[in-house]
Amino acid sequence: MRPELYVLLMLPTALAAEVQPPRFTPVEIASHIYDGGWEHFVGGGVAVFECDGDGLPELFAAGGANPSQLFRNTSEGSISYDANTPEELKLTGVTGAYPLDIDSDGILDLAILRVGPDLLLKGAADCRFSPFTTLGFQSDDHWTTGFSATWEDGQSLPTLAFGTYVDRSNPDGPFEACGPTVLYQPQGDSYLPPAHLEPGYCSLSVLFSDWSRSGRADLRVSNDRHYYVKGGQEQLWAMEPDPTLYSAEDGWVPYSIWGMGIASRDLTGDGFPEVYLTSMGDQKLQMFDPEATGPTWSDATYDRGTTAHRPHTGGDGRPSTGWHAQFGDVNNDGRDDIFVAKGNVEQMPDAALNDPNNLLLQDPQGQFAEASVAAGIASMAKSRGAALADLNADGWLDLVVVNRGSALELYESLPQSGNWLEVEVSQDRSNRFAVGGFIEIKTPLGLQAREITIGGGHASGIAGPHHFGLGATDSVEARVIWPDGQIGDWQAFSANQTVQIER
Repeated sequence: MRPELYVLLMLPTALAAEVQPPRFTPVEIASHIYDGGWEHFVGGGVAVFECDGDGLPELFAAGGANPSQLFRNTSEGSISYDANTPEELKLTGVTGAYPLDIDSDGILDLAILRVGPDLLLKGAADCRFSPFTTLGFQSDDHWTTGFSATWEDGQSLPTLAFGTYVDRSNPDGPFEACGPTVLYQPQGDSYLPPAHLEPGYCSLSVLFSDWSRSGRADLRVSNDRHYYVKGGQEQLWAMEPDPTLYSAEDGWVPYSIWGMGIASRDLTGDGFPEVYLTSMGDQKLQMFDPEATGPTWSDATYDRGTTAHRPHTGGDGRPSTGWHAQFGDVNNDGRDDIFVAKGNVEQMPDAALNDPNNLLLQDPQGQFAEASVAAGIASMAKSRGAALADLNADGWLDLVVVNRGSALELYESLPQSGNWLEVEVSQDRSNRFAVGGFIEIKTPLGLQAREITIGGGHASGIAGPHHFGLGATDSVEARVIWPDGQIGDWQAFSANQTVQIER
């Protein structure tokens, strides 16, 4: 064999050896099950946020027909949680929740999605919550499955988007009976009556994102083609004074999928976020085209190895059903990976019943390969919402997964080699945690640009320090581009610590 051919044949193995799989171990936690009738086939999210002042995040898990629960973080080194739910959070009909600081008082509040009226709850000390009484927020009886929030120019309150699914009151449903995306925009210290963004195509995930780095976040909506049947597609709303849909004439590439979840992250170092979409069948990786004049993403699913279209273990060859998706550097090598929660809707015969979750590790060439079995997280439960987050403040991303009809799963990541940095961002004005801004990290591996967003995933949100894997790098420079466009100074930080950048 010619030496150069031998080298080429050996190259994939050598590259694979550069990617270190993480190691997770299950953590015992009090039983929690998301369940209910057909209106709870979807949903099943978890909110990860700190509410008792100890710096360790709590978990608020949707229960569907069962009561939602709050798990208080009691970790001392190893992860541990106690079920300790205040009465105001023992709610039924909950599909998901997202933490955010609505009134910019420095204490996180909750947007709770429900089959029924949605709720905004004001946070207080020691994980206590109460309804907001001064915002003028009034929700109709919706089947809500998506949420996102952003602060528009000059506003002290966030603009809120609730993605609704099938209109349960429509006697001709469920097909072609999709609800609208419901938009709450503030006027002063309260909210205007909600506006309906129509047509609605049964959204399961929504996300405000400043995709063009222009200073304005537009609203992406991922829709379930199972119910819109005809005429529908994925959507991107331009958040002009009168929101309008981007079209092919603007550069938007129309496509239709069984959309379930949205994840967004810059993978190329150009500062612009790519998008990962879950669905029944292929999971879609969309790469942003910075040379285009509009919102143009191209499909790179097969080129990058992210399709995850069939179960990778368990022997079921039918198409997979993806739900929650999230980017995160699970092995702290400086490259973002992808977690996907999987599970049959209920007993759909054309889809896999044994449908393990995915953990797609990124290699130095930008290719992804499956590692959930090696990592110990290839659950066969009907997973729905999830979160990758550092739950015990050791610099490694842990995992919580909500399952339909079976117990919530919690996994602790076991530290290995690989440095990290976690960044807390705040400003002394409205929009306390700088939603809509960008964190940038310079390392020898290149630039990591992180947009600060609320929303996306599948009915699951995280608030807390922003985690960056650094590989072998032991010092970095970091800065914040604030939501109004002001560019912060570069600051030098040593690795393996949580730092605060304050405006």
